Amino acid sequence: MTGPLRDERTERRADIVRSVNERAGSWLPKLQEVGERLAEEWVSARRPPAQSGLPQPHELRASDADRERIAQILQDAHADGRLTLEELDERLGTLYSARTLGELATLTTDLLPPEEQPLNLDSGPVSAVFKKEERGGRWVVPAELGVTAMFGTTKLDFRDAILQNRRIVINATLVFGGLEIHVPEGLEVIRVAKDKTVRLTKQPTEPGAPVVEVRTTNFAGEVKVKEPPRRKRRR
Repeated sequence: MTGPLRDERTERRADIVRSVNERAGSWLPKLQEVGERLAEEWVSARRPPAQSGLPQPHELRASDADRERIAQILQDAHADGRLTLEELDERLGTLYSARTLGELATLTTDLLPPEEQPLNLDSGPVSAVFKKEERGGRWVVPAELGVTAMFGTTKLDFRDAILQNRRIVINATLVFGGLEIHVPEGLEVIRVAKDKTVRLTKQPTEPGAPVVEVRTTNFAGEVKVKEPPRRKRRR
């Protein structure tokens, strides 16, 4: 088939593809919003009562490493003119007298966008509906964390995280979605599904090492664990 008739059909197909893409662009955000609301309701229904006696993320004690990280951001802000010398001195004074992570977090809120903040104290659920969501960097992992992935992927990076408890429980709902977990050395990950427990980390851990327990309710879902490279033994 050649000539005007073929060109007309080709153009018609292109119009159909454009129409489908435009419709997807209009309904996909709404579908994501509805999916996230359903995921939050599902997680809330499964969420156990909060454990008493555990401090909230903003109440945890700050380390010297956390203070130095904030200090570097303040100094950079002064160097490029975002903070005056007086403001720098004032914030550094607050920094080195601060005791909790919450006090440190307030010092950089007006200097960096949310995704670049040096401390993430959000302990809410992680939800990915038709998209990818990540939580990593210097963040506080609550004792119980809800994760939902529907036609999307959630990534949790524990390599620089602060564990609120020695045993972390992740309640994961996976519907054609995935959960990817990055761990440092010495952190064990197990998966519990239908009363069956499987160890997901391959490298050995010390007795009493912290454990991440992933409890899954899934339909065609997948859990992956990324471990650091094995260290070569010295001869």
